[in-house]
Amino acid sequence: MKALITGTAGQVGRALTRSLPGNVAAVAVTRSELDVADRDAVRRCVDFHRPDLVINAAAYTAVDKAESERDEARAGNALGPAYLAEAAAQAGARLIHISTDFIFDGMSSAPYLPGDRPAPLGVYGASKLEGERAVLEALPGRALVLRTAWVYAATGRNFLLTMLRLMREKGAVRVVADQIGTPTSADSIARAIWALADRPAVHGIHHWTDAGVASWYDFAVAIAEEAVVQGLLPKPAVVTPISTAEYPTPARRPRFSVLDTRSTREAIGSLPPHWRASLRSVLAEIPRG
Repeated sequence: MKALITGTAGQVGRALTRSLPGNVAAVAVTRSELDVADRDAVRRCVDFHRPDLVINAAAYTAVDKAESERDEARAGNALGPAYLAEAAAQAGARLIHISTDFIFDGMSSAPYLPGDRPAPLGVYGASKLEGERAVLEALPGRALVLRTAWVYAATGRNFLLTMLRLMREKGAVRVVADQIGTPTSADSIARAIWALADRPAVHGIHHWTDAGVASWYDFAVAIAEEAVVQGLLPKPAVVTPISTAEYPTPARRPRFSVLDTRSTREAIGSLPPHWRASLRSVLAEIPRG
């Protein structure tokens, strides 16, 4: 199988390329090599490589900046996926497109199912939802939208690395405790995507996160504890819980965005790791000293 992977400088893109299965020949492109919002460039790239599968890991992920950069967010999260789906349709390829828990408003009290009604709270979520719809419309039966949440890795820009830096510098952090979701490692997402790549009959909307539930405060406490065990911090940092109201941001966040992963688990015949186990694995990749 030949796969074109976009956004390979990002967290999930890196994880996809480093976990490449032996039966896959990959063409990995970063944003500097392929801007998915450039329709002609996308068409030329897909026409040249003729992949069997396109995996779109490219996205505009600056949630707060999206409130003032609406055009940029829409270009990366809506137009780009639409152009990839259009080119994939012409090439006869499948498309796996990565989406987000931010397409929900967080008012549920139970994990969100793939078919639950979207209601994004901000520009980022709205742009991602537009991208989902464009992909599914252009490739009915051959597009798979995989929503995930709270993504982190040993490299890049993410909550884990920000917490480690602040804990080293200040010894204490204040973290929101009333937003609930599931921390998910990029490696876990990559494994699920490659398993789905082997199942061409699977299409439509599916969810994947690591197992378990946490607040951002819970995640920070776990980072502080596990980082000491692994020698990344000299002593546990003080983590103080605060409310969302005490930490205002330009973009509203869903207060509850746990995703029901049952359909994906059944499709690939595998369970996700618990988020705390994934955290230990990711921390082990971070250089000491």
